[in-house]
Amino acid sequence: STMRQRKTTDSPHSSTDLSEGKEKLKLKQELGLISGVSLIAGTMIGSGIFMSPEWVLYHMRSPASSLLIWAACGVLAMFGALSYAELGTIIKESGGEYIYILRIFGSFPAFLFAYTSVILVRPAGLAAVCLSFAEYAVGPFYAGCSSPQVVVKCTAAACIVLLTIINCLNVRLATSIMNVFTAAKLLALLVIVVGGLVLLAKGHTQSFQAAFQSTTTSLGAVGVAFYQGLWSYDGWNNLNYVTEELKKPEVTLPRAVMIAIPLVTCLYLLVNVSYLAAMTPAELLSSGAVAITWGDKVLGSWAWLISLSVALSTFGSSNGTFFSGGRVCYIAAREGHMPDILSMAHVRCLTPSPALLFTSAVALIMTISGSFTSIVNFFSFIAWLFYGMTISGLLYLKIKKPELPRSYKVPIVIPMVVLMAAVFLVLAPIIDQPQIEILYIVLFIFSGVIFYFPLVHFKCHPGFLQKVTLHLQLFLEVAPTTRDAN
Repeated sequence: STMRQRKTTDSPHSSTDLSEGKEKLKLKQELGLISGVSLIAGTMIGSGIFMSPEWVLYHMRSPASSLLIWAACGVLAMFGALSYAELGTIIKESGGEYIYILRIFGSFPAFLFAYTSVILVRPAGLAAVCLSFAEYAVGPFYAGCSSPQVVVKCTAAACIVLLTIINCLNVRLATSIMNVFTAAKLLALLVIVVGGLVLLAKGHTQSFQAAFQSTTTSLGAVGVAFYQGLWSYDGWNNLNYVTEELKKPEVTLPRAVMIAIPLVTCLYLLVNVSYLAAMTPAELLSSGAVAITWGDKVLGSWAWLISLSVALSTFGSSNGTFFSGGRVCYIAAREGHMPDILSMAHVRCLTPSPALLFTSAVALIMTISGSFTSIVNFFSFIAWLFYGMTISGLLYLKIKKPELPRSYKVPIVIPMVVLMAAVFLVLAPIIDQPQIEILYIVLFIFSGVIFYFPLVHFKCHPGFLQKVTLHLQLFLEVAPTTRDAN
């Protein structure tokens, strides 16, 4: 493969003349360092840390080994984010994995990523987080019994609609909400951390005696434990989806990564220690929602604060997921891999509203049609398949194109470690515990071939699509955009 050259002239997918003065419509560079840190940390800290610890412990079978998994997941997320930071300073475009795969490997693999991400991964992830939010938000109203599914799904749908309105109106409003909710969830985690330290000071250390006893040696079990842990760290790469909206991306991107991910890793480890101080491993495994059980044991009548904190946390995380996920759809459309209407931005709000509306529509269908109990494992399988491809692209550029200008360089050993981890995470569960669902996912990814060749490669577009695009453009008050030529 050769490094694909960017288009230097305007194309139908990248720009338009908005007036006689040849004014160009672009997304605003609104995100500074604090917003960058908030986007990473705010998206990472979602429902995972309140739900995943029992599953990591279940697969690893001992407290100490589960803590090692949490630490290893943090290191892996940090290594991945640092590698992506270098990619972000070489290819200063929004779109994350999509734009990197496109520029390095070409159109076909990039289309498969966009197709899978836009139709399956991002909307499903958003729907799952919003369903988690709904469970905790309506839980206090149905104390002592399970919440009716129709109420949970309606609440999740309302959450998606609210997020759509916020993100379509104003980038600054979306990032302000992200900053506030990030601060709130960090405060909630600090309450759990302090509570755990108080318990340890009082001698609640029984969970840490013979802590490695019964540790599993199954590669498949370790791989699935990593999936559960990495679900809680998902979002480490979100800043790369909005590179064009960063102020000074060559500085902001690496700095935000170096602040946010170590902060989240330390908090996750301390929160897990707190859970184990309050509960025995058996109690933790029997807990449906570990944070709620911790609240009942430690906070007593104030346990409702934990339910509120988890609801706030998941809402903030879903906002970050939605903010970055809509950009993948928008960038893919701008490159001609999705319908033109999805590449446009609102003429006054300067937000990619058609892409955001499309993402929310698919997420609403998924929210109404079912629950997402197994989404974590399959989400992680797809994610690490494409993470591995992206990191191999960075290694290619480091070896074959060392002359490319970059303001930040990561030692080559770091992307090599991430690539080996990605290969392990994709192959270990398949080899050790093969599941038919994995085959369905692979078939779905390659079903993109059916759409790629007629619609993208040969550009066989039905005539009515242009009329539909024009009517939607007028109805939604949107216009095509241009990108910075940097």
